[in-house]
Amino acid sequence: MLKHQPQIEPVSLLQQVEDFLALHPQLESVDLMLSDMNGVIRGKRIEAASLTKIVKEGMCLPASVFALDICGETVEETGLGFEQGDGDRICHILPHSLSLIPWKKNAGQALVTMHEVNGEPFFADPRQLLSKKLAGLHQQGLFPCVAIEWEFYLLDARSENREPKAPLLPKSQQRMQQTQVYSLDELDEFAEFIRDIQEYCHTQNIPSDNVIAEYAPGQFEVTLQHQTDPLLACDQAILLKRAIKAVAKQHGYVATFMAKPYAEHSGNGCHVHISMLDQHGKNRFSNDQQLLEFALAGLLDTMPQAIALLAPNANSYRRFQPDMFVPLQANWGWDNRTVALRIPSGSKANRRIEHRVSGADCNPYIVMAALFAGIEYGISQQLVCPPPIAGDASKVPAPALPSSWEQALETFSQSTLWSLLGDDFSHVYYANKLNELQRFEAQVTPLEQQWYQQMV
Repeated sequence: MLKHQPQIEPVSLLQQVEDFLALHPQLESVDLMLSDMNGVIRGKRIEAASLTKIVKEGMCLPASVFALDICGETVEETGLGFEQGDGDRICHILPHSLSLIPWKKNAGQALVTMHEVNGEPFFADPRQLLSKKLAGLHQQGLFPCVAIEWEFYLLDARSENREPKAPLLPKSQQRMQQTQVYSLDELDEFAEFIRDIQEYCHTQNIPSDNVIAEYAPGQFEVTLQHQTDPLLACDQAILLKRAIKAVAKQHGYVATFMAKPYAEHSGNGCHVHISMLDQHGKNRFSNDQQLLEFALAGLLDTMPQAIALLAPNANSYRRFQPDMFVPLQANWGWDNRTVALRIPSGSKANRRIEHRVSGADCNPYIVMAALFAGIEYGISQQLVCPPPIAGDASKVPAPALPSSWEQALETFSQSTLWSLLGDDFSHVYYANKLNELQRFEAQVTPLEQQWYQQMV
């Protein structure tokens, strides 16, 4: 586990950018990107010659970028559209994210974050939300160390009618059909794909770690290394997802982080590992059982309220099914993969909480903010932690998690977590997702036509 590092005098952002441009004189364009409510990357592509000016003055983007639904349309109920004149805010570059784009010639990229014109953080930017919740833990002398795991499927890019189809194995040219969890043979088959992911991550300073074959044909998991800066960890998770999609496209696949692309196979999750360090870099969870239990209790208490954030769309709830390696109740246990909060085995010095509920369709900034809010709430209220679950958690009664999108949004709208995250942010998120739910429910699906058109 990484320890909390002492602060080193940073090089100015302007100097970093000037050094980057000098090192890459062939650079023609730079993508400046931020993550919207859905975790979709939005932004602008600028000429490389304009980068220095952007560093000095910032880049204008409309606040309504955080009112966009999954289809890219502005949800006016958020209050960020015409109601406030669809005005601009100022975005500033995150210096550590400036890099070349390995899959584009003479192109670079950097993440940005949004501020008010007066320099204050913009409340609807999920990254700024996470920054605010992180500051609350720092005030209590707690410094989270986190790691994020993405699960994703590779699909055949030639699939018709958007029906997902497992890819052909690159060497044998046989269609993947079997579940071979932890299969080294499958990793051998996709060695070039995995090698390119690792190479692209190295170019972009993304600390990817293990790659494993997961519990379905064409499913993989990539783990990021532990970070003592959760903001950086989420930045890297966003960039990793983009890189995986780009590599997949180059190899003739589609990479999807959709929560449940196949009805018959396990869904894609986003597991988050959290430990708490003190100001000296020592893991508080390793020797403070009470603090660990307060944190667990807070996460469990707010978990049903947080499902609307951890499972953000209609497809997310297809993943919550029995015997599909996803928790259905708010519970915890020691080295138990059937629970929502697992304390993995290993040395006491590396003791951490593995949060196993989120789907891979989540926005990692919002998920991390919700988890930190729950932990801070549990510690401040000194909540009582229930006993751990041993064995199959589905056979032990525990508070059930919302099983539908509508129920999850209703639970969030009346929750403690709403106020913990702030009324302003929570309103924008809720209005955005409620509108998406209503639009989704208004559609007549092909299955409805098949079942009911001529039979009723």
